[in-house]
Amino acid sequence: MNILVVYKKNFESVHDTGLMEVKEALSRTSSPTDRVDFKPREHVRRADFIARDLVIVFGGDGTLTSLSHNIDASTPVMGVNSHPRSEDPSGSFGFYMDSSIGTFEADVRTVIAGKAIVNELPRLHAIIDSTSGNRFTTDPAMNDLLIANTHQYAPSKYHLRRGDQQCLQQSSGLLFSTWFGQGAWLRNAMSDDEFNTLRSTVKEGDVDSHYFVLARDIPPSERKHQSWSWADWTGASTTITSDMHRGYVVPDGWDEVHFNRGATITVNAEAPPLRLLTFRTTLMEKLRELEASE
Repeated sequence: MNILVVYKKNFESVHDTGLMEVKEALSRTSSPTDRVDFKPREHVRRADFIARDLVIVFGGDGTLTSLSHNIDASTPVMGVNSHPRSEDPSGSFGFYMDSSIGTFEADVRTVIAGKAIVNELPRLHAIIDSTSGNRFTTDPAMNDLLIANTHQYAPSKYHLRRGDQQCLQQSSGLLFSTWFGQGAWLRNAMSDDEFNTLRSTVKEGDVDSHYFVLARDIPPSERKHQSWSWADWTGASTTITSDMHRGYVVPDGWDEVHFNRGATITVNAEAPPLRLLTFRTTLMEKLRELEASE
C-alpha cells in the first residue's frame, strides 16, 4: 500500500505522543513493500496526495477540512482524532474522525482487510465565470462555502437566480452547507426554530444531491416575501451575478477565490465526493444519534 499520514503539528504533547503511537502501530501492520509517508499539515502539497491507496489524517475536523480539497474521489480517507473530547473536555469532538489512538491499530487492520465502512460524502463547489470570459472552479467543500463581499463592513449585493426564480438581494453573504456540514456554521447562523423548520423540508434520499443555502441577516419582511431566496434545501444550482466591487468565494473557511462586479457564480453539490472511512457506524447513523440526543 501507498499511505500518506498528514498530522496536526502544535505544541501540545498529547499530539506528539499520539503520533508516535500511530507510527509504531503502522510499523506493526504494514508490510516491507508498503510505503508510508508522514507530513505535517503545514508542509503538505497537493502532489503528495496523488496515487495514494490511503490517506490518514491525524488531528481534528479542522485538520481534515483544511486538507480535503486535495483529495480526489477515488482515495479513501481515514480520520484519527488526536485529542478526543471524550477523554479530555478541552479536546476535539471530531465528528468526521471515527478512529482514535485506542482503536487505531485495529482500524488500520480493518482497512487493509477491505472491511471498513465507506461513506461517500457530497461536496460543494462554485463555478466562477468572469467578465473577461474566463471560467474556473473552486476547490470542493465538504462542510460549507461562503460567497460575500471582501469588505465585511459592506453589504453583499447580487442578483440571485434559481431556475426561473430571481431577485435582487443584499445580505451579509450567502452561506451554503452540505447535509453533513450543517453543524459547522449553518446551525450557528440560524435560530433553532428557523433551522428545524428548514430541516423539516429534507426528504430521505436527497442528502447526496441537495444542500442548504442561507442568505445571512436578511430582514424579516424580505424573508416572507421570497422565502426560497432566504433559506432553502435544494438540489438545483444557485446562481448569482455580483453587484459588488470585489467579492470572494471561501470553501470550508480556507482559500479565498476573488471575483469582480459582473462575475457570475454558480454553486451546486456536483463536486467529486469524498470517500471517508468509518469503523463502527456510518456517518449518517452518527448524525442521527446526535440529533436524537439534542
